[in-house]
Amino acid sequence: MKKEMVRVLAVASLLASMSLMAVGCAKQAGTEGMAGGAEPLSATGAGDKTGNFLEGRTSGPMVPVYFDFDKSDIRADQQDRMKKNAEFLKGSAKVAIRVEGNCDDRGTNEYNMALGERRAMGAKKSLAKLGVAESRMETISFGEEKPLATGSDEAAWAQNRRADFVIK
Repeated sequence: MKKEMVRVLAVASLLASMSLMAVGCAKQAGTEGMAGGAEPLSATGAGDKTGNFLEGRTSGPMVPVYFDFDKSDIRADQQDRMKKNAEFLKGSAKVAIRVEGNCDDRGTNEYNMALGERRAMGAKKSLAKLGVAESRMETISFGEEKPLATGSDEAAWAQNRRADFVIK
């Protein structure tokens, strides 16, 4: 009776361990810039685990803009942020800025540097269309090198997919 009970418990323990391993392996991390990485539809922007919005490394009163996974176009929900930045810059004619493109840590360093550059250039072009002289703006890509948030979840990744606007 004892041997049979021990054997049943051993099998149950083995099955439970295998189930946990299967669940852990089923969740694959996506790769920004590479096929196979899909972002949940619920990802709408940056926020920490408490739901507070983090504002990057942008110089106030400007605000950063956030990007969708593997994208460099300005999202519709970020257009008002771009307008706010343009209004500040048009009202401060002597201010020059650096637009810094950032990525999350998925993808290769090379790909993320290129994606960060496309994000910075896209933000610069958007400001230019809103009336800010291009001569007052320079761009740089930090790729994944200057993360705002650490972690390997959507909350951290969303905070790191951004363009910051830094007064020089």
